[in-house]
Amino acid sequence: MQRRHLLALPLAMPFLSRAARAQGGVPVVASFSILGDMVRQIGGGRVSLRVIAGPDVDAHSFQPRPADAEAVRGARLVVRNGLGFDTWLDRLVRSAGYRGPVATASEGITPRALQDNHGHGHSHAQDPHAWQDLRHGQSYVRAIAAALVAADPEGAEGYRARAEAYLARLAALDAWVRQQIATVPEARRQVVTSHDAFGYFANAYGVRFLAPQGISTDSEPSAAEVARLIRLLKQQNITALFLENMANPATLRRLAAEAGVTVHGQLYADALSRPDGPAPDYEAMFRHNLGLLVPAMKGEG
Repeated sequence: MQRRHLLALPLAMPFLSRAARAQGGVPVVASFSILGDMVRQIGGGRVSLRVIAGPDVDAHSFQPRPADAEAVRGARLVVRNGLGFDTWLDRLVRSAGYRGPVATASEGITPRALQDNHGHGHSHAQDPHAWQDLRHGQSYVRAIAAALVAADPEGAEGYRARAEAYLARLAALDAWVRQQIATVPEARRQVVTSHDAFGYFANAYGVRFLAPQGISTDSEPSAAEVARLIRLLKQQNITALFLENMANPATLRRLAAEAGVTVHGQLYADALSRPDGPAPDYEAMFRHNLGLLVPAMKGEG
C-alpha cells in the first residue's frame, strides 16, 4: 500500500469546547489494547483514552459492560479494528446511541483471505489480524492520525508530528524483524501456536505458522487437526512451539507432550501485556515475540 502523507487530512469537524479539554483531553475510545497503544502514541497527552478490551483480554469474544457504553456515549472518536474482529463494538456503539465518528484502523488494507477453516466452522471469510504485519501497522497509524485530526483540528500539528515519528520507528522495526528472520534457515521457519493469529506475519516475513485452532479463540480444534500437527512436529523436527497470552493452553500442552516437544514460552498476538509485562506496547510486542521465535526456530535453548 502506498504511503499517504499526513498533511492531506480532512479538517471539516467542529472544534472541541474549552470545557471538554479542561476535563482531561479529547475523549477517545479504542476497541482493544493494540489499537489503544497506537492512539496513545499519536494522541499523546492531548487524548483521554478508554480501551474497552484491555491488556491480556481476548477481544474475539469480549462482552462489553454498562460502563463501556457510557464511555462510548461520551467519546469524541471511537476507533475499531474492523475486518470482523471487533463486531461487538458496532453493537455497543448502537446501544450507546453514539452519533460521532467511528474510525476503522484497517481501512484500505486488502484482507488476507482464509482458504481453509481448519475444520472449526468459524464464520470469518477474512483474517482480521492485519497488525501482525508492521507495514499494515503503519497503515493503521495513518488512519488513526487522520481520524484524530478530523475530530480535533486544533491538535492537528501535534498528531501529525507524533504520527510521523511513530511511522519512522515502525519502519525501522520492520527492517529489524526482517534481519532477524533472515538468520534462520528457510527450512526451519516453522512455528506452532495456539490459534491462527499470525497469518499476516507469515506472509510478510516468510515464516510458516500452524495452529490447532482457527482464527478465533472460541473455536475448538478437531482430533484430526491435532493428530496432523503431531505428525508434522515429529516428521519435520519443528522445535518452535508457543502458547499465546489469551488462548487456552490445554490443547497445545497436550500436543507438545504427545509430540515430545518443549513449549518455548508465550507470544502476544491479539492483546498486549499489562504495563509491567514483556509486551506493554505494539513495538515491544514485536521485539518480545522475535526474541522468542528466532532462537526457537533455530532449535536453540
